[in-house]
Amino acid sequence: MESLLSRISINPEVSHGKPTIRNMRYTVESIMEYLAGGDTIEDILSEFPDLQREDILACLAYATASMKFKDIEIPAA
Repeated sequence: MESLLSRISINPEVSHGKPTIRNMRYTVESIMEYLAGGDTIEDILSEFPDLQREDILACLAYATASMKFKDIEIPAA
């Protein structure tokens, strides 16, 4: 997981300091939104050819790691 997380960068001059893939303007947030919307890894890679499979997996690893440090409030049904 550490090698995947090394693909995620936080730079205040790129995407307003949001976590991005390899210091490019692809935010972890946007990739996670694609996945949550039903896109597959293959869909994302075909749409953004400069990304690699490991980049998408890095976003998943980052999201998983961040869940260990934050609670998310979900309204009761």
